[in-house]
Amino acid sequence: MEHRSGSPEVAEGSGISGISGISGSDPDARWLALLMHAAFFLLLGASLTRFLMRHPGEARTPWIIALSITLAVLYLLGPVLGSRPTPRRLTWLGVLVLVWMVLVVLAPSFAWCAVPLFYTGLRILPPRAALALVALLTAFVVAAQLRLATGFDPNLVLAPPAVAAVATAVFVHMQRQAVRQRELAARQRELIDDLLRTRRELAATERREGTLAERQRLSMEIHDTLAQGLSSQQMLLQAADRTWTADPDAARRHVRTATGIAERNLAEARRFVHDLAPADLAEGGGLEAALHALAARESAQAAGALTVHCHVEGIPHAPLPDRVQSALLRIAQGALANVREHSGASAAGLTLTHLGDRVVLDVGDNGRGFTVEPGGPRPTAGVRGHGLPAIRARVHQLGGTLTIESAPGEGTVLSAEVPLPTTPEEPA
Repeated sequence: MEHRSGSPEVAEGSGISGISGISGSDPDARWLALLMHAAFFLLLGASLTRFLMRHPGEARTPWIIALSITLAVLYLLGPVLGSRPTPRRLTWLGVLVLVWMVLVVLAPSFAWCAVPLFYTGLRILPPRAALALVALLTAFVVAAQLRLATGFDPNLVLAPPAVAAVATAVFVHMQRQAVRQRELAARQRELIDDLLRTRRELAATERREGTLAERQRLSMEIHDTLAQGLSSQQMLLQAADRTWTADPDAARRHVRTATGIAERNLAEARRFVHDLAPADLAEGGGLEAALHALAARESAQAAGALTVHCHVEGIPHAPLPDRVQSALLRIAQGALANVREHSGASAAGLTLTHLGDRVVLDVGDNGRGFTVEPGGPRPTAGVRGHGLPAIRARVHQLGGTLTIESAPGEGTVLSAEVPLPTTPEEPA
C-alpha cells in the first residue's frame, strides 16, 4: 500500500522539478519549486513520525533522528550553493543522496523523500548523470517497498521504474520546450533590435530628406525674393549714382524705389523664414490682386524700360489653395525676374486662366528669346541660372507641368499648369 501512495508522488515530483529547473525565472515555476521544497520537509517529517510510532525505543532510533536532522540541514544548504553543477554543488548533492540512502537502509519508509531528490538531480546534473541518479534512486525505492511489503508484488518492481521513466521523459520534453522558447525569445529580440535599428535609420533618412527639402525651399525663396530684389536695388542705385549730378530728381526717385524694394524684401524675408504666404498674398485680395500688384511694381521699377500687363480669364469655382497661390505668385516673380535681367524685352504679360479642374499661369515677353533644350534649361556656370530650375521644381511639387516656348528673336512664353484638388483644401 505504501508503494501505491508513493509512486504518484515520484511522478508528480519529477514533473515539477522539470518545470522549476527549466524556467527558474518564471514566477509560477518558483512557486512550484517552493511547494516541492515544502513537500520534502513534510515527507521527511512524516517518515520520521511513522518510524517513531512503529519502532519506539529501538537502538537505531537515535541514528534515525540524527540522520533525519542532517538530511534536513543539508537540504537547506542547497539554495545557498546555487543551481549550477559546480564541484561544491555536486559534492553537496552526493552527500545528500548518501545520507538519504543510509536512512532508507535503516528505515525503508524514508524512500518517500526520493521525490525532492528526483527534482534536485534532474535540475542540477547533466542529462546522463541525471538519468543515472534517477535509476539509482528508483532502485532504492523498489528495494524499500519490497522490504515493507508482506509478499512479492510485481507492481512494486515494475511501477516505480515506469513512473520514473515517464517523469524523466516529461522533464526532457519540458527542457527541450524551454530551449525552443529561449531560442524563439532570442530571435524575437533580434527582430526587435532590427526593427528599432530600421526605425532609427528611417528617422535619420527622413531628417535628411526634410533638411534637403528645407534647403531647396529656402534657395527658391531667396532666389525669387531677396536675390531679385537685391539685383533691382543694385541697378537702381547704380542708375542713381550715374545721374546724381546731372539729374538729382531722377537720382532721388531711383533711391526711393530702391528703398521700397528693400522694405518689401525685408517683409518677404521675415515671412518665408516662418514659412508664411508671400507679402502680396498676406495683404488680401487673393492671387489675382497679387499678380496685378506685381505687374504694376515691375513696370514702376523698370521706369519705362519694361511694361508688364496682367490679365485674368475665367472664374474659379472655389478659392485656390494657399500653397497653389503662393507657388504661382513665386513662379510669376521668378519668371519676370528672368525677363527683366536676361530677355531685353520691352513688354511682358501675366495671364492667369481658371479652367475648373486646373489653373494655368502664362508669362510671355517680346525679348530676344533662346533655344529651348530638350531636357529643359540647364543652369549656367556661377551663381546664375537658378530661376527656371526653381520654377520647374515648384510646378512639380504641385503635380503640374511646365512648358517653355521660345526661339531666338521671337520672345518667350512660360506656361505653368497646375491641377486643383477635387475637394476644398482647408486654409493653412
